[in-house]
Amino acid sequence: MDHRYRQPGVVLTDHRFTVPLDHARPDGEHIELYAREAVATGKDPETLPWLLYLEGGPGFGARRFVGRQAWLERALSEYRVLLLDQRGTGRSTPLNRQTLPLRGTPGQQAAYLAHFRADSIVRDAETIRPALTGGAPWTVLGQSFGGFCTTRYLSTAPEGLTAALITGGLPSLTATADEVYEAAYPRMERKNLAHYARYPMDVERARRIAAHLAQGPAELPGGHRLTVEAFQSLGILLGTGDGSHQLHYLLEDAFVPTSAGPALSDAFLEAVQGLLSFAAHPLYALLHEPIYAQDPATPTAWAAERVRAGHPGFDAAKTLAGDEPLLFTGETVHPWHFTTDPALAPLRETAERVAARTGWEPLYDPARLAANEVPVAAAVYHDDLYVDTAHSLHTAASIRGLRTWATDEFEHDGVRAGGPRVLDRLLALVRDEA
Repeated sequence: MDHRYRQPGVVLTDHRFTVPLDHARPDGEHIELYAREAVATGKDPETLPWLLYLEGGPGFGARRFVGRQAWLERALSEYRVLLLDQRGTGRSTPLNRQTLPLRGTPGQQAAYLAHFRADSIVRDAETIRPALTGGAPWTVLGQSFGGFCTTRYLSTAPEGLTAALITGGLPSLTATADEVYEAAYPRMERKNLAHYARYPMDVERARRIAAHLAQGPAELPGGHRLTVEAFQSLGILLGTGDGSHQLHYLLEDAFVPTSAGPALSDAFLEAVQGLLSFAAHPLYALLHEPIYAQDPATPTAWAAERVRAGHPGFDAAKTLAGDEPLLFTGETVHPWHFTTDPALAPLRETAERVAARTGWEPLYDPARLAANEVPVAAAVYHDDLYVDTAHSLHTAASIRGLRTWATDEFEHDGVRAGGPRVLDRLLALVRDEA
């Protein structure tokens, strides 16, 4: 039963759908999807075109807005918006350490997880679209990984789209996971150096915390082990608009005096726990590398960990032995994540099976994209930490008719930080009004 309720300025309706786990076997097992419809108060939904929102990730449910926050304010002025929890996230058959064991052995769990990439998400969207729109195409807004899904949509089901809007999510059409991370580590280093140029006092603070952890990991609330490598992964903050400032404030309050000498404060450890835990989005860790896998013969095989070995500047032990700034990482997943995080530890063998898996199919069709007829606009952020700018611009040039807004005004979370203005700019581009 669909529920309808209100928040300030908006009427919300819950929708549930049943779709095949494997769309190639429509008569096989089915899973449940959840989506929340949003319509501006006072508007007749039957007169409005649909806009489907695909969240970033992988592994994140659609954002839970309160009222008409951020870009939703602009969207509701002319659309009926569907906020889809992609399969495995939010309320759409969620996958985590509690539910995955129901699938059987780690090998069976890994095989199940293979059905939770962009290809299946797009098939889900096309399955539910006729029931909602009566068969009419809709506009899709894809943020980050949602943009990867939108690019897949353009590759395989463009007839379902009136327009496509992408924010910080134009993937390389051909890059392997190794190539993605070879581009990522130098980008991470630039973000580190920019942070330390802004906050030079953080050089000593970060080194001091890392040296403390090198003597023994700290235990975070809930049993999370804060190792040096886990501490370094706080660099994921550096890809958001205010992330550098958040990292600075976190580092400045790290230590307190105790009877046994300086110790990491409870407040620091509590804050770090909230930033590092994968409890709310384990699919991000499990499927982060498979979203780049397109060669049936090649496993991802912990690409970020292997590539990191070729970038010794990120080796904390070598850094602490000298006097260089500690380099934070971010947007990478490593085997040790499945030993330090209690939300992931029970899935360690499953993660190993996913990393060793072959048989991944190509996600994008360059020939079809080169002949694209759907209006497409994409915001590409200068030196985006999470999605390589050069890869995005190359893809932009490979999709016929795509109009690009390249900007350094925002970081990767521009669609949230810029809100209505970002969406308004993209809509103007697809309508040739800019």
